[in-house]
Amino acid sequence: MDAPRSRRRSAPFLLGLVVILAALPLGYFLFLHQPPVPPSPPPPPRVVEAPPPATPPVKRPVHLKLEEIRGTVEVRRGGAWRTASAGESLRPSDAVRTLEGSYAVLIGGEAVEVRMEAGTEVSVEDLTDSLSRLLLGNGMTTVRVKPDAGQTLEVMAAGSDAVARTEGGTFTLSNNGAGTVALATLSGEASFSGLRKVVIVRAGQQSIVRPGRGPSDPTPIPTSLLLKVNWPARPRRQVVVSGQTDPGAHVDVGGRIIPTDEEGRFSQIVPLKEGANAVQVHALSVGGLRQEEQRALTVDTTPPKKVTVDPGIWDDPRPQGQ
Repeated sequence: MDAPRSRRRSAPFLLGLVVILAALPLGYFLFLHQPPVPPSPPPPPRVVEAPPPATPPVKRPVHLKLEEIRGTVEVRRGGAWRTASAGESLRPSDAVRTLEGSYAVLIGGEAVEVRMEAGTEVSVEDLTDSLSRLLLGNGMTTVRVKPDAGQTLEVMAAGSDAVARTEGGTFTLSNNGAGTVALATLSGEASFSGLRKVVIVRAGQQSIVRPGRGPSDPTPIPTSLLLKVNWPARPRRQVVVSGQTDPGAHVDVGGRIIPTDEEGRFSQIVPLKEGANAVQVHALSVGGLRQEEQRALTVDTTPPKKVTVDPGIWDDPRPQGQ
């Protein structure tokens, strides 16, 4: 009787144990298990504001200043020519010229220098803090641009499409006003263009543009300058002095600037005074070479003195009757 009773007593225990074991997963799920944390949404994309576009630097207009004047130098500003003064400023559309026996130096800050020989005319076409553009009407000028100064200097030639340009060099340019333009580079280098041809002229070289032709290939600057003068055989009150020099050279006959043709030929009527006249002919090349000839021309327009003849010299000195 005790065995069945013992089984009956253990049955509720077993049943409760089964219930407890069955409830464990449910309790874990309900009380201990934490649902997975949903992934956090991605952060919004970071908006980076683009920097404002860089404002291009404003090219401030600058000016050229007449630093040095010797002799008679004139300026034109929208009207007639007038006498220039040292320290005067030149702006776009202004022009400056040197008369015979004169000389002028223009400067643009510390970067640009323009030296004008006698009988030269230069017009200012454009001036900014990075570009100086000039027009050489006639004559000869030497320009210098300081290297690494951020400046470009451009010189056009009147009567031709020739243009010389440098960003840090020194060159001399001549223009006869009739299509012959010569350039020699003294330091650095310069570009020289005309009729869609461009050559680079380096220090110690020169090139020339003739009417209807582009610039010649650069050649070394000669070591001597040609100058041949045809002097009059019989001086009168007016004589013709002619000759030939290197094309593009600057010629002065008796103090007057004389343009040469594309072959370097020149001719000039020179007035003379009674008596002795010292006439000089100077030639200056774009390469800086100089040559000179001088001749003393004597004019004597005094008529010959009248000769008085003693009638007695025709008498026969022998005694009569002999």
